[in-house]
Amino acid sequence: MLGEAVRSAGYRLIVRDEVASTMEEARLALGQGDPGKLWIVARSQNAGRGRHGRQWGSPPGNLYASLLLVAPCEPVLAPQLGFVAGLALHDAAAALTGLSAPRLALKWPNDLLIDRAKSAGLLLEGESRAGQFSVIIGLGVNIASSPQDTPYAATHLAEHAQGASVERLLVALAEAWHRRFSAWSLPGGFGPTRAAWLERAAFLGETVTLRLPEGPVSGRFHGLDPAGRLELDTTAGRRVIDAGDLFFGAQA
Repeated sequence: MLGEAVRSAGYRLIVRDEVASTMEEARLALGQGDPGKLWIVARSQNAGRGRHGRQWGSPPGNLYASLLLVAPCEPVLAPQLGFVAGLALHDAAAALTGLSAPRLALKWPNDLLIDRAKSAGLLLEGESRAGQFSVIIGLGVNIASSPQDTPYAATHLAEHAQGASVERLLVALAEAWHRRFSAWSLPGGFGPTRAAWLERAAFLGETVTLRLPEGPVSGRFHGLDPAGRLELDTTAGRRVIDAGDLFFGAQA
């Protein structure tokens, strides 16, 4: 399910019928000395999770994948890989559905939206072992179904594309990741990555609410700073935010 260019670049694929979570499988592979560039895909998960340890429902028919990267960058640059992965998700979904921005949009920091409904999410975790830094990127994409009991709207690719499947999306996603990661890895590569992400950003210029550890803060989503932090224009001035949960509309 990986294209020739992706395989030639050293990427490999493992497919499991069911696992606790692909993130855990990637962590186990890392502990066993795997060299990285490893895609792990499961047909279902029984202990999938999202950000902050939230449970992630994992029925069959959707994509549950993790990508293990060994020594991809300096630890300080690792958060930028979330934007690279987001662009790869956007590229792959666009290839399957024919949709583009603004209908197909990236919600800071880690979701893919279709018509403002969540269709995919990603999780980024870094780990240092024996002086070597590695990153695991977890991706969950609603393809055949989407949850109905969420506090926000959700959708799945099959509602927007006939013939959408795990296999087709994985091929497109792996190719898009390879292309976007290669571009990001060039000197100064985050500049074009940041610009491309902003072209696809949801709620840019709109009033949003960020839920932070110290409490919620609302303001106008101005953009991203050169390091990839969210710029929020509030009544007290511009704030630069490293991480948080973004809400919009009635959710805010």
